[in-house]
Amino acid sequence: MHHAYNGMAATELCGVVWQKSRHSNSQGSCVEFAKLPGGAVAVRNSRHPDGPALVYTPAEIEAMLLGVKDGEFDHLVGN
Repeated sequence: MHHAYNGMAATELCGVVWQKSRHSNSQGSCVEFAKLPGGAVAVRNSRHPDGPALVYTPAEIEAMLLGVKDGEFDHLVGN
């Protein structure tokens, strides 16, 4: 695998395992995550699996997940 960088084609991340939430819907509105060698985490849109991937550090992912768990982003969905 090449050096992972933001905006790279997700298809360049060979050998990684992409995972999406069990809450994802059947229309393909899913965000997928993959742990990369070295600990970084890649994120892609499941509707565009060949499209760009964003790469985050473990600390960035942890901060985002803690915010999600605390409900900090609840205002972003139509509830």
